[in-house]
Amino acid sequence: MSKSEASALPRILLVDDDENLLRLMTIRLQGEGYQVATAEGGKEALRLLNTQSFDVVLSDLRMPGLDGLSLFEEIVSLRRDIPVILMTAHGTIQDAVEATQRGVFGFLTKPIDHDALRELLVKAVSQSQSAQNGTWSEEIITRSMQMEQLLDQAFRVAKRDVSVLISGASGTGKELLAKALHKASNRGSKPFVAINCGALPENLLESELFGHAKGAFTGAVNEHQGLFREADGGTLFLDEIGDMPVPLQVKLLRALQEQQIRPVGSSKQIPINVRVISATHKNLAKEMQEQNFREDLYYRLNVVNLTLPSLRERSEDIPLLARYLLAKSAERHGVNVSRFSDDAMQLLATAPWPGNVRQLVNVVEQCVALTQTSVIAAHLVEQALSASEQKWPTLTEARDAFEQNYLLKLLKMTDGNVTRAAELAGRNRTDMHKLMKKHDLHSGDFKPEVA
Repeated sequence: MSKSEASALPRILLVDDDENLLRLMTIRLQGEGYQVATAEGGKEALRLLNTQSFDVVLSDLRMPGLDGLSLFEEIVSLRRDIPVILMTAHGTIQDAVEATQRGVFGFLTKPIDHDALRELLVKAVSQSQSAQNGTWSEEIITRSMQMEQLLDQAFRVAKRDVSVLISGASGTGKELLAKALHKASNRGSKPFVAINCGALPENLLESELFGHAKGAFTGAVNEHQGLFREADGGTLFLDEIGDMPVPLQVKLLRALQEQQIRPVGSSKQIPINVRVISATHKNLAKEMQEQNFREDLYYRLNVVNLTLPSLRERSEDIPLLARYLLAKSAERHGVNVSRFSDDAMQLLATAPWPGNVRQLVNVVEQCVALTQTSVIAAHLVEQALSASEQKWPTLTEARDAFEQNYLLKLLKMTDGNVTRAAELAGRNRTDMHKLMKKHDLHSGDFKPEVA
């Protein structure tokens, strides 16, 4: 076998304090086509893990000093996506349950069933190489340590079928991370369905999520299955979950608790099999204090929280992202643009980026559209940055701005009379007070001054 062929073989780190077992297992695993390194204890294993790369760790559970579970915890803290398989001669159901709850890939009892070990190793190597190849997160361009740590955590979470809440400012790439989580999960071959919870009024959002029966309301000429059923077996991404109206939050919580939905206008309960990933740019803890978000729903959605950093917090990624986006844009538009000038790149690297990655995408697109040479000059970047600061609002931002302006005019017209304002708006007083609180408006500010 050539050196290059040997280097292509999967690498296993075998850890056990029994020399005879190490020798026999090494021979067997090499015969199965693996490269094998051995360690006679947990501390020696950690030294090897710090200097070499491995696809799988196969370790005894009970060893003097650092035992198998403690070794697993150390491996996790190193931020390594290495599947760990534990072996024990004294295995109990409790040991197996504890190991799998902590995230150990597999658990085998001695004497080892070699068919079971072979099957487990094939799966473990496949997962490990998928993580190392980065195919699941290939659209997330980064060399930031902070982002690498986040992706490492995300990959481990992806395999566990729990709800995930992604936090982060607008434009940081929350939907991109949600898609990567879905791709790395066991649901990756099933649908990924996304909806912005702040983009639709309550009645339409309920129909979109849960579906509706034929004739449920005016215009419902056909049955609509809804996004929960569309995402069956896969992932439903609820973007801007913090903007979901409170009454609908109650219905969402019930659906998640009971694992079934009831379409609008129907009496039939339909079972669902969906993983929910949600995202928000809001501080949900504050929203809960102000009773804009239900605490019980928060804990249902926030089993694991992943927080995306702003672009300024990962500033080392700006040149990398700019070059990547430039290449993609040039290819898409069929133009010969190869790079940014040094001055232009310096401007990109030092800009504040309040709109995060989304703003960077827009700046690069504008530069590619306007350049007449293969190298993008600094003045084009300045122009694009200036234009992007007067950014086009998102639908949620535009709606909130309209709502605030509408309320201001209404309260001025009625001299701060909330009852009259509610009548004109076609809402009740409770709703009107909630809207005023949302926009920090006070009726007393609009009452006429007494001479």
